[in-house]
Amino acid sequence: MSLTNCRFYEDKYPEVDSFVMVNVKQIAEMGAYVKLLEYDNIDGMILLSELSRRRIRSIQKLIRIGRNEVVIVLRVDKEKGKVTPFGYIDLSKRRVSPEDVIKCEERYNKSKAVHSIMRHVAEATQTPLETLYETIGWPLNQKYGHSHDAFKISITNPSVWDEITFPSDAVKNELQLYISSKLTPHPTKVRADIEVTCFGYEGIDAVKDALRTAEAENTPESQIKVKLVAPPLYVLASQCLDKTAGVKGLEDAIVRITERIQANGGNCTVKMAPKAVTEQDDAILQELMEKRERENMQVSGDEDSEADDE
Repeated sequence: MSLTNCRFYEDKYPEVDSFVMVNVKQIAEMGAYVKLLEYDNIDGMILLSELSRRRIRSIQKLIRIGRNEVVIVLRVDKEKGKVTPFGYIDLSKRRVSPEDVIKCEERYNKSKAVHSIMRHVAEATQTPLETLYETIGWPLNQKYGHSHDAFKISITNPSVWDEITFPSDAVKNELQLYISSKLTPHPTKVRADIEVTCFGYEGIDAVKDALRTAEAENTPESQIKVKLVAPPLYVLASQCLDKTAGVKGLEDAIVRITERIQANGGNCTVKMAPKAVTEQDDAILQELMEKRERENMQVSGDEDSEADDE
């Protein structure tokens, strides 16, 4: 039993009509020889007739050595000693739809992340990788649909491990520690830029009152803050673990601001819709705020000079 080599899934071979991720190793007259990445690199072949629905003029334009491809399984020869000239498994690329590619890539990326974690634990604890899959990975696949989902849940809910029989305490400790460092979500910054104006009797007070509604529903887990760039431009910002929820929170805040300011005869205009932002976006915003502050200081200074001249 190898220390660091093992298939991703409990079944040794993929099922017929299932989608798998392969890596192209060689191109020949009959088709492309590949390795099935999720099944410990066992051999497969995509026949020339299964590469494309269209007439093939150049096989190199359809498939290249070293590239990963999503394919569907046509036939599996599980009996050792009866290997066909094409290897154990016949595959098709032309029968795969764009939707199939997306689903397979999502599953493969999750499985690859789990495999990386399991290999680390295998090396750190000198426990064969297949033993880790037999005792941890595959049981979690059965219960949670995918062990990657179980790993993420375990960060906040350790009861995931209650029914798992670990090979050793060292494996348990190393796995939990590594999952925590690799899969703990990092806060995402979300931001929206708005202009809020009110030329009615309430004026500035109405703007302040409307902006306060943005923070009215803040919780310890979700905090929206309002920053002034320069009247009438304001920034709504929040940090959250769930980007979708963060964007929704800002959208709801803009609705509250709009309703309140319009009730007082004002208006709210969205200059940048809520979205996740990068450190570069924050740096650009900070530069803009500093520039506006300098401009305001210069205007203030000019007014003082005019007063002195008088």
